[in-house]
Amino acid sequence: MKYFAALSVALFTSFSLLSAQNQGPQTPEQREKQILEYIDKEVQRLSSMLELEYWQEFYVDSTLTHDIHARAEEMEQMQKSKVGNADLYQDIWDRWEEQIARTYQRFFSEEQWKKYLKSGGARAQKERDKRRAKAEKAASALKNEGK
Repeated sequence: MKYFAALSVALFTSFSLLSAQNQGPQTPEQREKQILEYIDKEVQRLSSMLELEYWQEFYVDSTLTHDIHARAEEMEQMQKSKVGNADLYQDIWDRWEEQIARTYQRFFSEEQWKKYLKSGGARAQKERDKRRAKAEKAASALKNEGK
């Protein structure tokens, strides 16, 4: 079951699940096209929702372009290493999502940030915090067990 979850996260990260029409593996060009389409849609969504200024749209686009590509590359390296632990994939996903949120907070106004949090950002942060606390608790238990 954990292997299936890890595989699902990895596939989602590489945007393979976004295209139901494609049969078989995607080419790097197809994957890149899907990533860029996702980034464009997300920039438009945030711009509309938060009434972003042009320079903020640029920063959202730049942030997503860098961080999503870096996350996908890190996930791909894990897949190539044949890592099957779903928690490790989730940790990578969470770290990059946290990085994106921290970056947004730097250039969103206070009002925009509050609106972003209300639109799901706060819920996502709570979920990441819960997973982090659970992982820390498990790591602590393992450490104490080894003593």
